Amino acid sequence: MGLSSIGTATEGMQLCIFDLRRGQHEGQELDKILYFFPPDLPFSTQLSVIGLSEGLITFTRIFSPEAACEVIEAERHSHVFYEAEPDIWMVMIVEKSKEPEAIWRIDALREVLKEIHSLFMMFHGSIRALLDKEPGGGLTRAHLYPFIMDYLRACQKLSPLDECCWDFLVGKKLLLPSLRDCLKERRTVQMLTVGREAAIEVQTLVRLLESSAGNAPCSSLILFQDLLVSTTLSPEDTVNLFTYAVLRLTPLALSSGARSWSYLRKGNTSSHVTAGSTLAPSGSVSEQFYGSQDTSPAGDNRYRVIRPLQHDKWSKGKDGFLITDIWGVDVGGSDVTTPIVWLQHTEERMYLCAYQYKSLTLILLIPLSSILNGEQGVSAVKQQLLENASLKILKVEEKLSKGWGGENAYHVSGYRYLIVDGNRDISRASPPAKVTTLTKESLLALNRLREEVDAEKSRSKWDNPGRDKDLEVSIRAKNNAWAIARITGGKELYMVLEKANETLLYASDAVEKFSNRYCSGAFSLD
Repeated sequence: MGLSSIGTATEGMQLCIFDLRRGQHEGQELDKILYFFPPDLPFSTQLSVIGLSEGLITFTRIFSPEAACEVIEAERHSHVFYEAEPDIWMVMIVEKSKEPEAIWRIDALREVLKEIHSLFMMFHGSIRALLDKEPGGGLTRAHLYPFIMDYLRACQKLSPLDECCWDFLVGKKLLLPSLRDCLKERRTVQMLTVGREAAIEVQTLVRLLESSAGNAPCSSLILFQDLLVSTTLSPEDTVNLFTYAVLRLTPLALSSGARSWSYLRKGNTSSHVTAGSTLAPSGSVSEQFYGSQDTSPAGDNRYRVIRPLQHDKWSKGKDGFLITDIWGVDVGGSDVTTPIVWLQHTEERMYLCAYQYKSLTLILLIPLSSILNGEQGVSAVKQQLLENASLKILKVEEKLSKGWGGENAYHVSGYRYLIVDGNRDISRASPPAKVTTLTKESLLALNRLREEVDAEKSRSKWDNPGRDKDLEVSIRAKNNAWAIARITGGKELYMVLEKANETLLYASDAVEKFSNRYCSGAFSLD
């Protein structure tokens, strides 16, 4: 049974961001609204939704002052909460499916909220800082609206066979993370496995890259295809930059064929245009409140707003460096402005220089404070990088290409799996094309299994803070497949076995063999 029958697009969904410190006086209620989807709802409706969310947050704090509200399950809706910054809340309200079993996980929805906020901070800094800069809120709304809409329109396809997309926006409907995402873990990186000889070459390349800026404390990220090879960033910053690189910078992201950034899974160009044009009526009150919603790079004319998630804005220059006009161009219009990102770990603003050779993408981050003469200084660093590392880049790309097994390199026959290392924010999973062969019954069982594990992990977090809990859960699906989870030492294994015979003992033995052969025994019971 294919996945085409699993539909999760919903009209009964709202996404809002609001500030509890604002709009507390009569007549100023609108001040608290920083973002709302869909934006063309009447303000009375938007305030009603946010008022209810405020009430739920206040009520739950009576019983749990130290633990932020995470989810409220009502009869017809799920309310998913995320306190992105102190007193700044993101809330997703989702109408429950009419199917007897849920088709999305609450934790998966919350991860979407976390990812939106983390990526936003990487490019624009904190929401609170924007509010402090312009207390009226117009600057913050002008940044949030285009950024989130660009995010919702983004669609990641690993191959023409991959149906596991970030395909959120379909017209006015949002397509939420669903069954097809059960064997994926958002906000993690996927690593390339390399041999000892290749690893030594990569380490040498990293030193050459970071020496290109002289004594400046640079950081770097190296990807092969859409897989991480090396990073000198913190885990959180690595996840954010890796996510952006896969979305916009890697060879597959730049190509128009292998990776399609269409807004619709199925449809033609006219439906694509409709999706972008029906978000809010032109010249509406909502448009005036949230800022201009035109799709030009400039965005709101009142503020200079960059839109780093825009489609088709990156390209490869003749020298191999990736270029974009998202951050603007110089006065003469001949050179583009170097992108700037903000690192959460060091709280530094960094120039982002990306270089690409065949399947290899190199990202060098240089502190703004270390470049005294701006773009001229960045150009000098780029030239030095080419002089220092060109030959080593060719050698590393050649070695990694020879050892690369293709998009099915991590497929294990008979298994559909997901491995998550929560300590390092790393995951590995069955290729998406292989996951699509699972039946709906198997995916429903796995989804229910992950919900149970999420709930147990949440309870354990508050009962035994700082301690990882070992856990094993097995569920038999209606089609007799087994869905199995093993959690130990901060690592998680999720697996579906559709041909695992009749007994749990047989399925457990299959998991043991997988753990011993592919995970160095990390999930073995011995």
